[in-house]
Amino acid sequence: MATQPSQPPSLRFGQVVIGPPGSELVTLHDVMEGLKLGPNGGLLYCMEYLEANLDWLEAKLEEHSDCYFLFDCPGQVELYTHQNSVKNVFAQLAKWNFRLTAMHLVDSHYCADPAKFISVLCTSLSTMLHVELPHVNVLSKIDLIEQYGKLAFNLDFYTEVMDLTYLLDHLAADPFFRKFLKLNEKLAGVIQDYGLVSFVPLNVQDRESMTQVLRTVDKANGYCFGDLEERNLHAMMSAAVGADFQFTSTLGVQERYVGDGEKTVEEEVMDL
Repeated sequence: MATQPSQPPSLRFGQVVIGPPGSELVTLHDVMEGLKLGPNGGLLYCMEYLEANLDWLEAKLEEHSDCYFLFDCPGQVELYTHQNSVKNVFAQLAKWNFRLTAMHLVDSHYCADPAKFISVLCTSLSTMLHVELPHVNVLSKIDLIEQYGKLAFNLDFYTEVMDLTYLLDHLAADPFFRKFLKLNEKLAGVIQDYGLVSFVPLNVQDRESMTQVLRTVDKANGYCFGDLEERNLHAMMSAAVGADFQFTSTLGVQERYVGDGEKTVEEEVMDL
């Protein structure tokens, strides 16, 4: 995400630009067909081609000055953990005075599987460190969070990434993952030593949920602390009590989307 700093907040919802459409410059299909590359290699080539044609990107963006831009990036994880083209494009956007925030969307149902959740945490942390931008991790489709299984803990355990040793105990109960316990302990230790990863829940059909994510993004990139004194003071007051609001918001999401079973897995373990 990026926004020009001069844009007043009242214009954001009326002037949102998705893009610009990169297919005008290069398409994955053409690259795969012309260079005989697979989808992974083709995406890497496309990003390198975009990096080599930043003058085209700059010209396209100048056509929509004073707009709030949403850049829908490919989901190929190595673009943000191994390769530098996307990172370099972001760096150039920052030089053009865009206030950037990277938003990483993760399907919320991964929380129901401890092994997948640890994998998600590692990917999120690696992306945050490599991209080097203000970063917001989002648990998307929160209304479907228990579609593939019951949560072992309350929702705030996953959004705030609390003590992962409890999650490791849950993994140790599975015979398959028990032999990887030491590896999982090391991975959990790295995640907690950095202490950078947390999540904001999102349901795109819930306006309140969308607004919460937007506020988090605006706070991350400094947009809410703009040059208008009245807005600046209001934003600082909001930020001062933001933790309480976030906790209340998570509780509301918990009550709305997480089912009330007879006992959670956590409670059953405590009984044992």
